Amino acid sequence: MDELENKFINLRCILSDRTNEMLRKLSKEQIKNAQEIILRTNRPVSVYCANEQLFFTENGCVVNKITDQEMFICTKNEIFEIFHNICNYSVYSRQDEINSGYITIKGGHRAGICGTAVTNGKSIVNIKDISTINIRISREIKGCSKTLLSTVNPERGILICGPPSSGKTTLIRDMARSISYQYKTSLIDERNEISATVNGIAQNDIGLCDVYENYKKSVAIEHAVRTMSPRVIVCDELGSNDDIESVKNAVNCGVSFIATVHCNSEKDLVMRENLRNLLKTYAFSKIVFLEPREKVGEIKKIMNISEVEF
Repeated sequence: MDELENKFINLRCILSDRTNEMLRKLSKEQIKNAQEIILRTNRPVSVYCANEQLFFTENGCVVNKITDQEMFICTKNEIFEIFHNICNYSVYSRQDEINSGYITIKGGHRAGICGTAVTNGKSIVNIKDISTINIRISREIKGCSKTLLSTVNPERGILICGPPSSGKTTLIRDMARSISYQYKTSLIDERNEISATVNGIAQNDIGLCDVYENYKKSVAIEHAVRTMSPRVIVCDELGSNDDIESVKNAVNCGVSFIATVHCNSEKDLVMRENLRNLLKTYAFSKIVFLEPREKVGEIKKIMNISEVEF
């Protein structure tokens, strides 16, 4: 049994018995390509793979579309059970994550949640009546960044661009692990999706990185520069004004960055003001665009920042 299959099996433990049993129907190839498990109240359970969406019939068949047969659905009680399993039956201790719309699961998986927002002014203070749980499956693929790192210099700064589920996090996790043996590296893991740290121990192999888990990115970058003197900082999904200001300050201190942003194309990159401002920090000499989820992890294009008009 390979590591990815073992992770998938461990992930099934948080599901209801019925849903767990259905996922056993997936083939090894389907498990290998699985990216998300989506559970909706009183709706068919679906599994998103690289190039198709899979469903289950009540009699245990795996199909790639909703058929006339009776489909396997997830009940309201099962959603409630799975949600509490994800929280390890301590909803209060996961409240900040819940309010952000996701919960990190041991192993680096992430459960996005939909429901009814409870607000206080403009702030979300809780989410109740959970109606959808989207489990994004963490993939630790050692060596997947080898080709890219043989082409680009991490000391010059690298920005990874791609749509959701295109493999950005998987790629920078392996880049962080690889470069940490050569450069002093701080890993900013705001959502605990890269290192999957539990009780101070990373469940994923992140080499010799110093990990800032569950810190706000801008705060973690400031702390890292001040106390860890990194040569390279690795972080996922930059974009806020605070993030950009912190990157700018760190660059002025001689730190390089490997980071990701949600962005589909060069046009998308320059049209969005926050991303233009990020480019203006000159933290990155290379910009890497990934293919969409159908070709997860594949590099579409590498550009010099001098080629981008912003």
